[in-house]
Amino acid sequence: MINKVIKTLVLGLGNTIMGDEGVGVHVVRALEQHTLPAGVECLDGGTGGFVLLEPLQNADRIVLIDAAADGNAIGTVTRTTPKFSRDYPPTLTAHDIGVKDLLDAFYIQGGNRDVILYAITIDPLQAISMDLSPECKKAADQAVEMIEAELNETAATIVLE
Repeated sequence: MINKVIKTLVLGLGNTIMGDEGVGVHVVRALEQHTLPAGVECLDGGTGGFVLLEPLQNADRIVLIDAAADGNAIGTVTRTTPKFSRDYPPTLTAHDIGVKDLLDAFYIQGGNRDVILYAITIDPLQAISMDLSPECKKAADQAVEMIEAELNETAATIVLE
């Protein structure tokens, strides 16, 4: 009998010099300060890029955190389980290649892992800043609590016989 720990990638995306647009990175950095279950890897994905394709492919499960300009109230934290790139909010903020492009490449190459998206609604017209707005800081703290609780609830080991 062999035990295999499920590998979960927690990937925060965003540009931290663009204020709230960097909220995904702020969340993943905060999660790194917590004691997380075995098999959980936190990754600051910055502004994306195809370099993230390998970590996505090496994970059994993916938790993605990003900013969205989705029409919800600023600071809204939304958890979804999209199956295809078209299922992501239509206005995820801009990154180098675009999150949807990265996910399309992931799915085309056979990526079929469970993906959980935590989108935090921001104001896309905010001023450039290294800090999160008060609304977004509160939402980031909420997302950290939600993600940590979910990771602890779903920590799992697969038993192979």
